[in-house]
Amino acid sequence: MKLIKVHGSQNSFFILDETQLSAPLGDDLLKTFTQKITSPNNPLGGADGVLVITEATTSKAIAKMRVINSDGSEASMCGNGLRTVARYLSEKFSQDSFAVETMNANLRVRREKNLAKGIYTFAVEISPVSFNKASLPFDNLGHERIIDTFLPEIYPGLKFTSIAVPNPHLISFISQEQIESDILKDVGSYLNSPNPYYPDGVNVNFAQILDKNQLFVRTFERGVGFTNACGTGMSATSLAFCLTHPEWAKFETPINVYNPGGMVKVIVHHDSTYWMELIGNATFTKIINLPEKSLYDFNFSHAQVINTNEQQDYENFVASLPTFNNLRAK
Repeated sequence: MKLIKVHGSQNSFFILDETQLSAPLGDDLLKTFTQKITSPNNPLGGADGVLVITEATTSKAIAKMRVINSDGSEASMCGNGLRTVARYLSEKFSQDSFAVETMNANLRVRREKNLAKGIYTFAVEISPVSFNKASLPFDNLGHERIIDTFLPEIYPGLKFTSIAVPNPHLISFISQEQIESDILKDVGSYLNSPNPYYPDGVNVNFAQILDKNQLFVRTFERGVGFTNACGTGMSATSLAFCLTHPEWAKFETPINVYNPGGMVKVIVHHDSTYWMELIGNATFTKIINLPEKSLYDFNFSHAQVINTNEQQDYENFVASLPTFNNLRAK
């Protein structure tokens, strides 16, 4: 069978197509498999999670994607991961535009013009959007919705916005000095441990406004910790940017979102509801062939690994970004 090591904005995953297998792994085995294969100590190197492809349960989607974090928990969506799954399915079924089933919605994806030489690029829908307390969920903060609101219980002096897309996010626009400090680590660690405010944890995003329609975003991701990028986080932050800083951000206009792993574009739409398009790389770094038995005994020593040349193209792209090197978070 074949695994593929992939990344979107250096948010790295293994793609596991369960339709290749004689039988699905089952949730318990899949959790343990993910914890083992994402460990940096295994021969294939670490990752942020596993993207599992299964048969769709609806005729409106070409396949279903599940997202298993490195700690074994399951996320409802992953924007960076969805781009790589979109590329895999596009090549598998020879289609450039289709829908992928996720935990909460069927999401539209399509092949896009490459961001740069050798950078396979896909646009994916990020939705549904909710601000409701029950959707995130949060409690004990004195608000039904949190939009550009001071929350001294979480951190004094900072305004926050909280949005589910459907992954839960907490967003604050701060200075470069603050984004390079330990504030994000402290807030992210606290809210993803037992706490009275976000009982299920939350993805915490700190953003610096660079210019009109330009952001830098750093994320502490629930179930993972610091990641090079978070697709739903950059999408939720772009929506918060449009809502809370209309003099700097516009709906229906591409927003360049820089991150420690590179750059994506986000278009925030507002018709009958809010939804976003996340546009960025879908890079395959390794093609891994191994016996199916290896999935059950977690032995990856017999894997045959083919390295692609795509990572070098991606690094060239990152090096070409005009503001990137000045914004790399500590």
